[in-house]
Amino acid sequence: MTKPLLDAVSEETNDIASHCLVSAERTLETEIAGLSAVRAALKNGLSASFQQTFDLIRKSPGRVIVTGIGKSGHIGTKIAASLASTGTPSFFVHASEASHGDLGMITDQDVVLALSWSGETQELAGIVSYTRRFKVPLVAITSRQDSTLGRAADLVMKLPSVTEACPHGLAPTTSALIQLAIGDALAVALLEGRGFTAQDFRVFHPGGRLGASLKSAKDIMHSEDRMPLTPASTLMSEGIVLMTQRGFGVLGVTDELRQLVGIITDGDLRRHVASNLLEKTAGEIMTPAPKTVTPDTLSASILELVNSLSITSVFVVEDGRPVGIVHLHDLLRIGAA
Repeated sequence: MTKPLLDAVSEETNDIASHCLVSAERTLETEIAGLSAVRAALKNGLSASFQQTFDLIRKSPGRVIVTGIGKSGHIGTKIAASLASTGTPSFFVHASEASHGDLGMITDQDVVLALSWSGETQELAGIVSYTRRFKVPLVAITSRQDSTLGRAADLVMKLPSVTEACPHGLAPTTSALIQLAIGDALAVALLEGRGFTAQDFRVFHPGGRLGASLKSAKDIMHSEDRMPLTPASTLMSEGIVLMTQRGFGVLGVTDELRQLVGIITDGDLRRHVASNLLEKTAGEIMTPAPKTVTPDTLSASILELVNSLSITSVFVVEDGRPVGIVHLHDLLRIGAA
């Protein structure tokens, strides 16, 4: 291939890459505008139906059944998963499968959340009819309140009209994003309304790094005889031996009430190595008021602490008394780091 031809190919490739970035930026700007439109709607017409849906679900004795088809169905699956993982029992029922037996999954104690951008999705007819027949509360998430779905529903969360990022205005892009956003907003509002805590979250997320980060200090700490502790009056000739035996790289110093009053690290030893170190007491060498955590401190917070202080171990205290110690290796072992 001659050099002029190579230059032409390179120039064409650069033009395509440049257009790619322009397209990506335009897509993001369009979708950001869509999210801004939803936020504005929440301050106006959407606020009442959002609050009513929140109250309906919060007081419901049953579950939230999310349904839809196509892109709305994919978004509905994610909304159902988000609700379920944050304390609102929920699952997704495919609109087409509903008419082939899956309607049996829905009871009159549940709330049905139906997604359809146009509100005219024919596949929803079976599930909509079922909710009307058995008086199952139906909430529509749609852009058209006067649609077939909107007219049938008990509540309509009407989403604003938005411009699709697709240049042809056909592929659901911005519309799918704002459906997801309103679903996330509802899930988080319900989470906060129920007082759902990080410990509650851990019950539903026991696996992977997320589950590891939600373990608390009491789940991973070393306690009792494994703790490197010594009274303040202990000579460092003994303290260094204990510090080495325990293998945490630190030595906790306690007072007569067994309160943790200080800590000795490798750095403390180096600073005093030339000043009769072995003849001094632990109280003379220690760094007072060490950083500590409580038994309920999450491992994610412990990791943030040890990283920010550039330390490898931290004592776990309760009412001022050490009850355990956590090493960076413990965080690595459970997959939190």
